[in-house]
Amino acid sequence: MFNKKTYINRRKQLKSQFDSGILLFLGNEESSMNYADNTYHYRQDSTFLYYFGLDYPGLVGIIDLDNDKDFIFGDDLTIDHIVWMGSQPTIAQRSEKAGVENTGSMSQMIDTLKSAKQKNRKINFLPAYRPEHQIKLYNWLEIPINETNKHASVDLIVAVGKQRNIKSAEEIEQLEQVVSVTADMHHAAMRYAQPGMNEYQVAAKVHEVAQAAGGDISFPIIATINGQTLHNHYHGNTIKEGDLFLLDAGAENQMRYAGDMSSTFPVSAKFTERQKEIYQIALNGHNAAIEAIKPGVNFKDIHFTAARTIFDGLKNLGFTKGNTEEAIQAGAHALFFPCGTGHLMGLDVHDMENLGEQYVGYAGQAKSTLFGLKSLRLGRELQPGYVVTIEPGIYFIPELIDLWKSQNKFSEFINYNKVEEYKNFGGTRNEEDILVTEDGYKILGTPLAKSVEDVENERAKAF
Repeated sequence: MFNKKTYINRRKQLKSQFDSGILLFLGNEESSMNYADNTYHYRQDSTFLYYFGLDYPGLVGIIDLDNDKDFIFGDDLTIDHIVWMGSQPTIAQRSEKAGVENTGSMSQMIDTLKSAKQKNRKINFLPAYRPEHQIKLYNWLEIPINETNKHASVDLIVAVGKQRNIKSAEEIEQLEQVVSVTADMHHAAMRYAQPGMNEYQVAAKVHEVAQAAGGDISFPIIATINGQTLHNHYHGNTIKEGDLFLLDAGAENQMRYAGDMSSTFPVSAKFTERQKEIYQIALNGHNAAIEAIKPGVNFKDIHFTAARTIFDGLKNLGFTKGNTEEAIQAGAHALFFPCGTGHLMGLDVHDMENLGEQYVGYAGQAKSTLFGLKSLRLGRELQPGYVVTIEPGIYFIPELIDLWKSQNKFSEFINYNKVEEYKNFGGTRNEEDILVTEDGYKILGTPLAKSVEDVENERAKAF
């Protein structure tokens, strides 16, 4: 945990955005895999962590705005629990570390909500992303389960998003640390992968680095020779000479801050000429997007910078043609780049995505419905303190190529005869984590090997 003053000040800042009512924060419970006592790896709710700091299941936080009191509710362990788990701090002892003096049992929390509801006090809560949260809100507030998020407080979503988007100095320190571990994960893969291995062997090595640093992974590892599949979590293929290996993986540290990087490297000692050409175009788009980062720039413009660079690079190789700006606005580039350039990052690898992209990522503005652009998770002006990923790529997706070619789609911008020659190429991307500063940007953490020369130098250590 941070010093308790951090949590006191965070709650104070949040309270200044409201006049009256109650702010309700549901912590997460343990979640069972196949029977009650065999649980998944526990993960506390990020917003609960942000304001209360307690990484422990079964807690509820309440901020009573009218009486200017903060509460943490939860049930202390019984002797039956202690036999299995050992002696544990009480709820009051835990809460003191977060600067919260008022504590109580879960039954007292229910009574508190019941009293507030009877007095018609407004109870603000965030969208529920776990089924048990929906059930609790039904039991406590009589909100129909299928309508839970219709009753979530937009005012609270906006206030939390505005506050959490700006990373403090101590948060940036955490992010620097965890992003450095993330870079170590990628370099370990480059130095370890050998022809004849299975993808899961490389994934295991990557996971090992995260755990050896005292944390874990921040999302399921993508480690694949089929990089054209954007979220490919299958690790059963055997890797071989001539393959491209795409790794998307990040560490989560003990404070629950996340890293998120992608790298692409040849399974062979060096890139083939064909691989090198496509890799370099994607890397050019990546670097151009980073160079465009500064306060006041809308992230959509960062995305278009990457798309424009990639389209022009592919044009030089004969894949694309025509007016670049017209092609980008129409969405023709999405045949090769059908996803977004990046997203917010912090306590969540996609920071606050559970609160709703339209509020956190788009500041209440409507998202585009255009293929490719609709996948962009961030489309608002950048401010100092934002942390974003930059991760454009180039993907040759056979099913998408076949579909668009059959429809003769964007034939004025795409040379399908050339594209057909690369249908089995796969995909490539690099991804880094960027802090928006007062006058530009800073790439966080240990530098990732991303130039052709640096990647091949890392690969040389595997042979």
